[in-house]
Amino acid sequence: MMAAASPILGVTHMAPAFEVPRNACDSHTHIFGPAEKYPYSSKRLYTPGDASIGDLSALHRALHIDRIVIVHPSPYGTDNSCTVDAVRKLGDRARGVAVIDDTVSERALTDMHAAGIRGVRVNLESYGENDPAVAGRQLQQAAVRVAPLGWYVQTFTNLAILTALHDTILALPTPLVVDHFGGPKAALGTAQPGFAPLLALLRSGKVYVKISAPYRISQEPQYPDAAPIARAMIDANPDRVVWGTDWPHPSAARRDPAAIEPFRPEDDGAALNRLAAWTKNRTELQKILVDNPARLYQF
Repeated sequence: MMAAASPILGVTHMAPAFEVPRNACDSHTHIFGPAEKYPYSSKRLYTPGDASIGDLSALHRALHIDRIVIVHPSPYGTDNSCTVDAVRKLGDRARGVAVIDDTVSERALTDMHAAGIRGVRVNLESYGENDPAVAGRQLQQAAVRVAPLGWYVQTFTNLAILTALHDTILALPTPLVVDHFGGPKAALGTAQPGFAPLLALLRSGKVYVKISAPYRISQEPQYPDAAPIARAMIDANPDRVVWGTDWPHPSAARRDPAAIEPFRPEDDGAALNRLAAWTKNRTELQKILVDNPARLYQF
């Protein structure tokens, strides 16, 4: 396999080892900065460097990715300006996921919809929220706000919370998108507590799972133990799995917001080739990269 011609944010990305289908989608990316134009929240958990639209577009040209989903990152709090502006600039090939609270007006939601926002994120894991009652309430409140717009709710959480909220999730007035495999420990395999309930939610059709950022669930080089996790999810419901890079790869560690946190040096070409190895055939790959995100994000 040949590497992409030039590094992006200091990382050289392997070229795809297969024919990437037209309208393939990277369903989990972030844009950061410039900080002087888009200042970070004073309550942020970490401070990233800049990761621009130009950098992201260069990556996707190298990987032959046509569609992009920009997920609003936590350092901005509920100021969605950076994410919304990026989606607007990228146009019809981009969609976005916002973060909102009670201060965000209905007019603001309508304006975000016009810009290309199609979901809201409830980030439980980064803030250490492990109380099912609180987590369930946050998901319900978000779903009620965005259901009239035809949006979905996205969450970053863990298997224990997803198991505890099984009935709550099924009753939501929107689909639920679960980030980063749902947070299993890859080393524990598919028999670990909470994994079977997540597969049941997948089979129900109510939940989508992003098989993204395997470094968040695996400690192994190249993440081979994530393969059985991904395969079990595809087997459970290939129509409810999407893929994303998590570019530019903010660290998963607890951080010092006074210092600029370096991004993880992840090879996203290798990640795309890893996805191809996880699938059994071209039909599955087409669903995960094209058909499922087109349905979910309304491309």
